[in-house]
Amino acid sequence: MKESFVVEGLGGKRTLVGEIPVRGSKNAVLPAMASSIIFNAPLRLTNVPDIEDVYRMSELLEHLGAKTEKVKKREYVINGHDIKDSVMDEVLSKKMRASIILSGPLLARFKKVTFPHPGGCVIGARPIDLFLSGFEKMGATVDEKKESFVISAPKGLRGANIFFAIPSVTASETFIMAGVLAKGTTFLKNVALEPEITALAEFLVSCGAKIKGIGTPVLEITGTNGKLLTPKIYKTIPDRLETGSFLILAALAGKDVTITHCHPEHIEALTDLLISSGVSIEIAKSSIRVKHTEKSKLKAFNIKTHEYPGFPTDVQAPTVVYLTQVKGESFVFETIFEGRLQFTQDLVKMGADIKLWDAHRATIQGPTPLKGREVEGPDIRAGLALLVAAIIAKGTSTINSIYYIDRGYERIEERFSALGVDIKRVSGE
Repeated sequence: MKESFVVEGLGGKRTLVGEIPVRGSKNAVLPAMASSIIFNAPLRLTNVPDIEDVYRMSELLEHLGAKTEKVKKREYVINGHDIKDSVMDEVLSKKMRASIILSGPLLARFKKVTFPHPGGCVIGARPIDLFLSGFEKMGATVDEKKESFVISAPKGLRGANIFFAIPSVTASETFIMAGVLAKGTTFLKNVALEPEITALAEFLVSCGAKIKGIGTPVLEITGTNGKLLTPKIYKTIPDRLETGSFLILAALAGKDVTITHCHPEHIEALTDLLISSGVSIEIAKSSIRVKHTEKSKLKAFNIKTHEYPGFPTDVQAPTVVYLTQVKGESFVFETIFEGRLQFTQDLVKMGADIKLWDAHRATIQGPTPLKGREVEGPDIRAGLALLVAAIIAKGTSTINSIYYIDRGYERIEERFSALGVDIKRVSGE
């Protein structure tokens, strides 16, 4: 059964009022769930977002032999100690890129792991060379089959000096967990600096891991030589990418909107640009208030996506929607994924003036009114961006492929409705 969102647009009016809370971070909770493999007792996680990717990670772990239980609202207990199998399910693994994070703790604990070529959103090539070469440096052998990889380390993983050619979030998280159980000391260099990585590393330290340099590009990990850790309670940090998406919506359609339960310092790259663009923003310790700003006063700006603390690629899509509504020409340079600007074709159908020069660069001329259309959400972030476009457009829009939105955003239609958005979830063939 396919589901869609049907949205009656505001036609450029600023009517949204109220508070919208940010849920736990998708990109933080998934590696935390994977870490259940390296614990000697059940792991309790709180502030877990109610999203599809959490369900899929639970299924992956259960297929391996773990027991996962949702004990109360947004709280899970995962017993990864009972896992006996290190062969990851092909169908489940290909549903999301984050599945590869399981390879590190599985290999470190069981000395062998089998996983398929990873899947996820269609946003361009996402090579796993960083993972394969890193495992080899830690003493493992890589056997590439037609549809999968088999990684073996019969004597266990050993500490190594690993330099990441690019500061990959998933690779950093994977090798942090692998290094924790390895024999000897592992040095990870050019580590990604995203808050989700810091949250994972600090949590593992609280559970007995020895990790130095947290929050820097170089981590020194002293392994336990296979000894499992004793878990503490993991509290998921707020989702900074959700915070950014809500900021864009409030900037475009808000009369007075407050985003609560967030960490404003995690999204400064966006708030700084929005303030310079003319948006009225008040930042508190754990909330951001966006007040009505005359559309005519909003100015264009350029963005270049970059690893944290630079402008996040996962906020690029909704920001493009914002730039279609402000005065002037903007230049967008997507440096992370070559397929991430493809969604602009749907914005052009809605009336946006966007020129896509190549897979990485686009210019946007604004402001241009948007009109309701039927569009497809090609990935998690573009799906949410098109939903924002539908909200500010004139007329009715239908957003298809909303499974992607559900993967990263908890019950988004209910939360947007609370602000005054006319949105319905409908089922079709």
